[in-house]
Amino acid sequence: MLEYLSQLQWFGLDAPRKALTAEAMQLGWWQTLSYVFAVMLVASFIALTPNRQLRVDAQTWSSFARYIIRAAFWAVLLVGIVDMTISFLRVENLLHYFFDTETIDSLGRPKERGLYVHYPLIGIALVIAAFSRSLGFTWLALLVVFAEFYIVLLRFIFSYEQAFMGDLVRFWYAALFLFASSYTLVTEGHVRVDVLYASLSKKAKAWSNIFGVILLGMPLCWIILTMGMWGKGHSINSPIFSFEISQSGYGLYVKYLMVAYLVIFSLSMLVQFSSYLLSNIADIRDEPELKNPTTVPSY
Repeated sequence: MLEYLSQLQWFGLDAPRKALTAEAMQLGWWQTLSYVFAVMLVASFIALTPNRQLRVDAQTWSSFARYIIRAAFWAVLLVGIVDMTISFLRVENLLHYFFDTETIDSLGRPKERGLYVHYPLIGIALVIAAFSRSLGFTWLALLVVFAEFYIVLLRFIFSYEQAFMGDLVRFWYAALFLFASSYTLVTEGHVRVDVLYASLSKKAKAWSNIFGVILLGMPLCWIILTMGMWGKGHSINSPIFSFEISQSGYGLYVKYLMVAYLVIFSLSMLVQFSSYLLSNIADIRDEPELKNPTTVPSY
């Protein structure tokens, strides 16, 4: 977007050394129009719902954050199990019983496995998350324990160990900590140093939370997203676009997805911070509590 604005020399920006192609300029126009459309959509929604309570909006954003986490849970569950199965069959040279030679070769290439195995599973996870309300990331703790027990059992009793076994534990363990952050935020589970906060009034607490969200919470999320995804070669985009995997050729092909955990973490936290912000503004405005508030379900 910045290169596009530089090409147009808007806002006093200097023209880039290398002119953008016609295709890039067209994409720039579409991106600009999408921003304008988004602003108009928000303004129209506000104009059409003048009596809508902020607490309702806060609850809507919180529900969206829950959906993101549910979808992420199902994605790592499905991808982890399926990718582990493929890696096991490759290690034991059993794939030829199920697939032809061309398919076996494709499953050994990170890009093909990502496009034709991981991405469809992620799509299925998005659908499941839309209908599921009970099973969530909290079950990852049990799955991690089970995976560790599985490793110990095979290693010390059957003297069997493969790289994909440890990769699966790391894949799920990282998801457990990063995906739980927004849930912990909405349930007030994060550590808070209550030196002054506990003695403050309700409105003073709301102001404290608002400043914390605006000055600390949201900027952290935006820094992760912008610094990691500003260009193709940045720390998040580069591994994702290249389908980066670990050095072990027979491990799980999910390293690039573990990098994407940072996107899920930042996005879910940003959405939940937005909900938290609206909720605290509602406290300052003395808005009444919702008559039938939705309880926080399991993720």
